[in-house]
Parts: sequence; C-alpha cells; structure tokens
Amino acid sequence: MSSVTSLEFLDLSHNNVSGLIPTSLEKLQNLKYFNKLVGEIPSSGPFKNLSVTMLNISNMALTGKIPPDFGNLTFLVSLDLSGNNFYGNLPQEMARLRRLRFVMLGFNNFNGEVPSWFGVLHQLQVLNIRNNSFSGSIPSSISNISTLQTLDLTYTSLGGQMPKEIGNLQNLRVLRISGNNLIGSIPLSLSNATRLMTLELSVNYLEGNIPKEIGELQNLKVLAIQANQLIGSIPFSIFNIFGIKVIGFSYNTLSGDLPTDMCDRLPMLKVLYLGFNELHGHMPLSLANCSKLQTFVLSDNKFDGPIHSEIGHLSNLQDLSLENNHFEGRIPQEIGNLDNLVSINLMANQITDCIPISIFNISSLQFLSLDDNNLLGPLPGEVGNLTKLQYLLLNENMLTGEIPKEVSNLIDLAEMGLGFNKFTGSLPIEIFNISGIETIQLTSNNLTGTLPLNMGSTLPNIEVLYLGRLNLFGTIPHSLFNCSKLTHLDLAVNRLTGMIPTSLEYLTQLKYLFLGGNYLISDTKLSFLTSLSNCRDLEFLSLSLNPLNGVIPVSIGNLSSASPLWFRAFECGIKGEIPKGIGNLSSLVDLDLSGNGITGSIPATIRNLRFLQRFKLSQNKLSGSIGEDLCKLQNLGYLHLTQNKLSGSIPNCLGNLTFLQEIFLGSNKLYSNIPAGLGNLKNLLRLDLSSNNLGGSLPLEIGNLKAVIYMDLSMNALSNGIPGEIGGLQNLIHLSLRDNKLQGSIPGSMTSMSALEFLDLSQNNVSGLIPKSMEKLQNLKYFNVSFNKLVGEIPTGGPFKNLSSRSFMSNEALCGSIRFRVPHCNNSTSKHRSKRKKVLLFLLAGILVVLIPIVFLLVWIRYIKGKRKQAVDSSFVVSTRERISYYELLRATDSLSESNLVGSGSFGSVYKGILRDGTPIAAKVFNLQLQAAFKSFDTECQVLRNLRHRNLTKVITSCSNLEFKALVLEYMSNGSLDKWLYSHNYSLNINHRLSIVIDVACALEYLHHGCSLPVIHCDLKPSNILLDEDMVAHISDFGISKLLSDDESASYTKTLATLGYIAPEYGLEGLVSTKCDVYSYGIMLMEIFTRTKPSDEMFDGDFSLKQWVSNSLPQAIMEVIDANLITPHDNHLMRKIDCVVSIMKVAMDCCVESPKGRIDMKDVGRLKKIKIQLLAC
Repeated sequence: MSSVTSLEFLDLSHNNVSGLIPTSLEKLQNLKYFNKLVGEIPSSGPFKNLSVTMLNISNMALTGKIPPDFGNLTFLVSLDLSGNNFYGNLPQEMARLRRLRFVMLGFNNFNGEVPSWFGVLHQLQVLNIRNNSFSGSIPSSISNISTLQTLDLTYTSLGGQMPKEIGNLQNLRVLRISGNNLIGSIPLSLSNATRLMTLELSVNYLEGNIPKEIGELQNLKVLAIQANQLIGSIPFSIFNIFGIKVIGFSYNTLSGDLPTDMCDRLPMLKVLYLGFNELHGHMPLSLANCSKLQTFVLSDNKFDGPIHSEIGHLSNLQDLSLENNHFEGRIPQEIGNLDNLVSINLMANQITDCIPISIFNISSLQFLSLDDNNLLGPLPGEVGNLTKLQYLLLNENMLTGEIPKEVSNLIDLAEMGLGFNKFTGSLPIEIFNISGIETIQLTSNNLTGTLPLNMGSTLPNIEVLYLGRLNLFGTIPHSLFNCSKLTHLDLAVNRLTGMIPTSLEYLTQLKYLFLGGNYLISDTKLSFLTSLSNCRDLEFLSLSLNPLNGVIPVSIGNLSSASPLWFRAFECGIKGEIPKGIGNLSSLVDLDLSGNGITGSIPATIRNLRFLQRFKLSQNKLSGSIGEDLCKLQNLGYLHLTQNKLSGSIPNCLGNLTFLQEIFLGSNKLYSNIPAGLGNLKNLLRLDLSSNNLGGSLPLEIGNLKAVIYMDLSMNALSNGIPGEIGGLQNLIHLSLRDNKLQGSIPGSMTSMSALEFLDLSQNNVSGLIPKSMEKLQNLKYFNVSFNKLVGEIPTGGPFKNLSSRSFMSNEALCGSIRFRVPHCNNSTSKHRSKRKKVLLFLLAGILVVLIPIVFLLVWIRYIKGKRKQAVDSSFVVSTRERISYYELLRATDSLSESNLVGSGSFGSVYKGILRDGTPIAAKVFNLQLQAAFKSFDTECQVLRNLRHRNLTKVITSCSNLEFKALVLEYMSNGSLDKWLYSHNYSLNINHRLSIVIDVACALEYLHHGCSLPVIHCDLKPSNILLDEDMVAHISDFGISKLLSDDESASYTKTLATLGYIAPEYGLEGLVSTKCDVYSYGIMLMEIFTRTKPSDEMFDGDFSLKQWVSNSLPQAIMEVIDANLITPHDNHLMRKIDCVVSIMKVAMDCCVESPKGRIDMKDVGRLKKIKIQLLAC
C-alpha cells in the first residue's frame, strides 16, 4: 500500500483487518483521511511525514501509549481515539497539533494530569476526554480556548475546584463535568457563558448555594447538578429559563419551597428531578402549565399539603415520584386522566381515604407504589385492568375487605405487596397462579386458610414469600420445596402444625427462614436443622415459639455460611446441652436460645464465634461458671444469661469487650465481687446483676460507665458505702440497689444524675440525711428509701412533691410533711422545748390518774370476751393442722422481723415465713392496740371458716390468745395485684390482666351465690388481690366483710371500705349488698386496664375514673388504657381494641348508680368470651 503515494482517503472500516499498523504508511504523504485500523500503534513511524487531517481509530481493541510521533500530524483537524484501551500520559508533542478542532479521547485508561497544553489549541471546538483515569484538577488554561463549544470531562477522576475563569468560554454550548471529585462552589463566571445549552455538574462534592446568575443562561436546555452538597434554596430565576427541558437538583441538601407560579414560564419542561433534598411547602398550583412534563420527581423531601387535582392535566407524564414526603389528603380522581403514566410512587406519605377507581384505568401503568400511607377501604376489583402492571405495592395501609380475585389478571406481575393491612377473608389462591411472580408480601393481615398443596409447581419463579402473621393453619406443603429460587420464606406467627420438613435442604438459595410463632414440631433430634446445612447462603433462621421439644443436634455446626448468620429459637422447649459443634458456626452473629430447658454448661467452643454480637441464653437451666471463653468474643454487644443456675464469679475480662451494650446476668447464683474491669465498658447501656450473691463494695470504676441508662444491682449482698463516683452517670435513668447491705449516706453527687427517673435504695442500712439537693432531680418519678436508717427532714420540693409515704417507710428518724406519715420536724429553740416538756408532764400525770382505773376495767372485759370467743377460734382452725403456737410463729417469721414484712394494712401487718415442715406461709398479725382489730379478726374467722374456692386465700391455721392474734395464710409468692400494676419492676400483659379479673369474678360469684349465706367482701381493690406462683388471683382480707342472713338482701353497717371503690349507697347510707362488691369490681376493672387509681390526683369533683372511662368509649379508648397494653403497631390492633372496649363496657355495667341497675356477678362471665376472642388475635 505504501506504493500508492497519491492516496488521500483511506477507510478500512467494517472489515476484519488485524495485525500491526505498518510503519510504511509514512510514505503516503498525501493522505488526508485515515479511518478504522486495528492492532497497536507503533512507538515510532508511521506518522512521521503524514499530512492526514482526520484520524478516527475509535472503538477498536487498540492498546498501549500514544507515541510522541503523533505530534508530527500537524495537519490533523479531527482526532478520535475513543473506546479503546489506551493508557499513560498524553504526550507533550501533541501540543504541536494547532489545527485540531475536534478531540475525542473518551473511554480509555489515560492517566496523569489533564495536559495544560490543551490551552494552546486555539481552534479547538470539541474536547471530550470523559471516562478516563486522569488526576489533578481542571487546568485553568482550558479557559483560554475561546472557540470551545463542547467540553466533556465526565468521570475523569478530577478533583479541586472548577476554574473561576471557565466563564470566559463564551462560545461554550455543552459543559459536562459530572462524576468527579470537584469541591468548592459553582463559579459565578458561568453566567458569562450565555450560549450554554447543557450544564451537567452532577456527582461531585460541590457546595454552597446555586448561583442565582445561572438563571441568566437563557439558552439552557439541560441543567443537572445532582448528587452534590449544595445548600440553600433553588433560585427562582432558574424557573424563568423559558426553553429549559431538564432540571435536576436531586441528592443535595437544598431547602425552601417552590414558587407557586413555577410552571407559568416553563412550557418546554420535560424532566424535573428535585428528589432527596429538604425542600418543603406545597405542590405548585401552576403545575398544569408544564404540559410537556414527562418525569416529575419530588421524592424524599418535606413537601406537605394535598396532591392538587391539576396534576391530571399533565397528559404527557410518564413518571410520578412523590414518595417519602408529608403529602396528605386523598389521591385526586384526576390522576386517572394520565394515560401515559408508567410509574406512580406515592409511598411513605400521609395520604388517606380510598384508592380512586380511576387509577385502575391507566392501562400503561407498570409500577404502582402506595406503601406506608393511611389508605382506607377495599382494593377494587378493577385492579385487574392493569394488565401491564409489574409492581403492585400497597403495604402498610389500612385497606380492608377481601383481596379481589381479579389480581389473577396481572400476568406480568413481578412483585405484589399487600402486607400490613386489614384484609380479611380467605388467602387468595389466585395469587399463587401468577407464574412469573417473584415476590409475594401478605404479612400481617386477617387472612385465613391453608397453603395450596401445589404451590411449588405454580410459582416456579418465586424468590420472596412473606405470609407471616396471618391466620394460616394446616401443614407446610412439601411442594413448596420445589421453589428452587426461593431466598426469603416467612410463615411466622400463624397456626401451622405438623413437622418441619427435612426437604428444606432443596431450597439451596434460601437466605431468610421465619417459622416462629406456630405449632410446628420435629423429631427429638431436630433433624430439619441437619437438612438446613445444604442451604449455604442462610442468613436468618427463626424458629422461636414452636413446641419443638428436642435436642440441638451435633450437626448444628454444619450451618456455617459465608454470610453473617442469625439463629433464634427462644421458647421452643429445647432440652439437653448445647453441642460443642456450635463453635463451628464461624459466621454466627446472633444466637438466641432463651426460655428453653437447656442444661449443662456454656461450651468452651463458644470462643470461636468471633463475629458474635448477641448471645442470649436467659431462662434456661445452665449451670457451671461464666468462663473466660466469652472474653474472646470481641464483637459481643449483648450478653443475656438471666434466670439460670450459673455460679462462680463474673470474669473481670468482660471489661475487655468494649462493644458490649447490655449485660443481663440477674437471677443466678453468682458470688464474689463485681469486677472493676466492667468500668472499661464505655458503650454499656444496660447492666443487670440482680438476684445473685454478689458481695463486697461497689467498685469505684462504676463511675466510668458514662453511657449506661439502666442499672439493677438489687437483691445481692453488696456492702459498704455507695461511691460518690456514681454521680458521674448522668445518662442513667433507672438505678436499683435495693435489698443489699449498703451502709453510709446517700452521696450528694447523686444530684448530678439529671436523667434519673427511677431510684430504689430500699432495704439497706443507708443512714444520714436525704440530701435536699436531690430536689434538683426533676425527672425522678420513682424514689424508694424504705427500710433503712435515714434521719432528718424529707425534702418536699422537685420530685418529692409527688411521692407518698411508701417511699420512706421504716427508717430510723425521718420527719417532715404529714403526707409522708412521719413526725413533724421540731425546729423550735431549746427553751421552748423545755417549757413544752413541763406542760406535757403535768398533763400526762393528770391523764394517768383518770385512765388507770379505766384500763383495768377494759382488760377485765376483754378477758371475759376472750373466754367466750375461744370456741369460735377453735372451730375456725383447719382440721388438717393444729393451731400454731406463738413461739413457733415467731421462729417461722424470724421474730416478725422487718426483713420478712410483706405489707401493712388498716388492722395489722403481714409477714412471710417458713414453718418447720418447709411450708411457706403469710402470717397476718393483728394490731390489738386498735379496738377494731379484734372485730376484724373475729369477722375473718367467721367468714373464712367454711369457704373453699381456688380464688380465695386459703387459711392454714391461726394463733390466738389474749395478747396476740394472727391468721396463718397460704403464701402468695407473686404478691399483690397492686404491686404488679404500679411497680416499675413488674408488668402484666393484656392476657394476664384479663385472666386475673376472671379469677376475681369467679370468686365473687362463689361468695354471692355459692355459699349458704351470701358473703359481701366490702373492700375489693388491687391490694387485696394476691397472686400465687402461677399468677392465679386470690381474694384476701375479709376483715370488714359482711354475712347476709337468709332473709336479708341488704344490710346497714358502718362504712370502712376504701374511698374510690365504694358504691354510692354504701358510702352515703351504709347500705351494703352484693351489688356493692359488683360496683367495686367495676371500678377495679377500669383501674386494671387503665393503670390509674380512682384516687389519682387527676380526678376532682364530679370528674372520676368512671367518668373518664365513660367519656372515652368507644372511639377514644386508646387515650385511657395503659400504654403498655396495646401499641399502634400491634398485630390485630383493632381486634384488641374491640376486646378492651368490651371489657370497659362490662365495667360500666357494674358501676351503674342504682344497685338494681347493676349486672350480677354471674353476668360477668361475658369476660370469658372476650378472652376467647383475645386469644384468637
């Protein structure tokens, strides 16, 4: 070819020419056009003498560096090397190519700095070096190329600031610098480039405001400055660029609102990207004037107000994205006019009302997302009209009714999301016939039915199947395991039964498996766990709350996965020991086996789980010590081992696990001291070491736990003083040190614990004063220093205004306000005290002269009465046990010590104790200094003598003589209902409370209708309801009860009952009947479910607990019930609310003013039906 010396035009495109470019080409000195060669450019020749003007060797497999000989092509006007694999620097010799007008070097691997010599190419019109690996900044010399019309530096890895002089390029029409690392602000000089039509600066680190001067670029068609760090508002001048077609400012931090008349001057606008900012305000009313708009994106901002009906005029709209804002109101019907819409995304707003029917007329629709709104009403059958729909996402709304069968028409559907709604009826089988569907989400609805037996063959493409929290029953069909593409399977919280199949092994791509909360079983070897070892991608395995009743197989160690693994199987009846093979689960992140019957010790192989973050084995039967193997788990954040039988000391090396946030080791048999090393845990939030045998002092290092918010060290044997360093825990909310052996005073540094809400120092040996400075603890809601040795005045300011006497019982010499039931503090001078003593002595002497004969007479009368009552006392004693002696009762209760005191009442105190035969008892000792106590004892003897019911407190025996009277009762280990309602350490869920009130109703029905003579309790309230170890309720304290004779339906008596619970006729007239108990029961029913006492200070005058509840029925019941019972995110929320409304209606029927209008205790059986409904939730 070199012999064809006159050749001017050479085009070898669309051939398969290969090999090297021959150096002999240099002889073709007349060559003007050179196109499409392949191979590698030689390092020398063939461009030595060529006069070529156009060189295009783009999109070939050329590699290597550009040879310096390129600089010899001085006639070159156009150079296109794009789409190859060239690398290295651009040679300096190319600066000699002064005739160049077009330079296209994009999509190569050129590196080094962008040459400054581009600035000397004064005829250059197009410079495109996009998608290379340059470094450094944009050379300012480029601003000297006055002829430049297109500058494309997209994705060239450039940094630094944009040259301030860039505005000198007054002929520039296209400027693309997206995808770099540019910093600083947008140069104001850009406004000088008035011919600019395209400005793209997206995906950089530009900051500051958008210059308002950009609005002067009236020729702009495309303005894209997305994914930067811009702030401030969008200049309104930009919305005055009449011919602009694309505006993109998404992914910045822009604020402010949009002008109402935004679209009045944008008739050509087709694309508006404003998503992922902090823009606010309403949707512009002028939107209809953007008649050519095709893409409208306002997602992830703070827009509010309605979606205007004007949106229905955007007939060219294809993409509508308004998700993650605060839009409210209904979706306008006019949206159905948008015939070209392909995608609608309105998720995560506050849209209400029904889905407009018109939306289902948009036949072009492929994507519809209305997730996470407040939509109501049914899903219309017209949804079947959207035959092109690929994504139907309506999760997290309040849609009702049945899922229409017409969904089977959506044959192109890839994802259906209808979860977290209120759909009812049967599980729609039609969904399982959409063969191309990949994701089905129906979680948390009120659907019922069984899984289709053939679902494995009808869903060949299913990848995600969420059917949790429904009411499904039956077994898991074996065909399901033909769904070989399945990655997520959620069948949790249903009523599924049968064996968990071992054919799980065929789901080899499975990542998430949720089977918890069913009635699924397995063989004793839990063989299905072995089959799961074939699922190598498994990340989450949840089996909790199933009656598996087996032993963890040794093969558990084969569940190893390349991905982090969560394994949760709490409350499954798992027995036996944890196999050593657990240590092979090297990717295990979360292990929760709480609430089982696991025995043995924690295996030493646990130390191999170096990625473990959560380790929860609470409520098992583990024994042995907490070994130092746990200290190898450097990523551990949560350690829960409460309620086991672990012994030994707490390893000091736990302090090396700096990621620990929670340590729960309560209710074990741990001893020794609290290790000082725990003070190293800077991230610790919760620490519970309660109910152990820990001794010694509180370590000073405890003050280093600056992040801790919860600390319970109660019921140990800690001694010495409370360290002042504890005052440094300024984030601590809950602190319990009760029932230890702490001494010394309350540190004044506690005043600094400003977040403290709960402080319990009761049952210690703390002495000294209560610091008055504790009045500064404004957040303190619970404070208890009972059973200590404190003296001095109780503070009255700050949180102490709301405390009662229960916070200060049984101390040495506290004084203060009468409401604390302590003596008044005496602050008078010694002179006045001396004078007062003399007066008192004189008065006392006179009183004694008068009283001594009277006392002698009363003792004689009591002796005579005692003789008469011995027959009553003897007949009361249960025949199976002889009466206990006074001395045996003292021995059983440790001489009626304060440490055994359970509680105090109007006529005496109750002490816990243990008889010689090991029987636990509660001894109710009457205070015989009160004359009424004698009658109370006699009344209880008379009433309880012949009563036998599982929900009444059982009397074992009695102890009675002239100077001492006591009833020996069955010990109720869980204390009173009052304690469970109002103590921060206890909680009752809705099922517990309903069971308790049913127990009480059964007891009252027996008392009123099941005895030979009706018995009226007369003082029904939560403190008189005791709970045994199984949480069964028992009515106690019959000290003021009343027996009605055969001919009595009511009787008059002195009012002794507790205010707030008393029936009107009892309180005003002293008239008692069984209806008085019914009234008290109704009040107590309200109290139990609102967790509010009838004596609460909020009730004043005519406003009472009864009135408060009555006003809330039925719509506002959530405003009065205990916030811990039902939350807005509860499953079956409406069902639970309906149940509580029904319970409150029973309570109101009990509390009718007229006794005749009240229901009978037999009618309270309605509560049992309510319980059945509640259990179905």
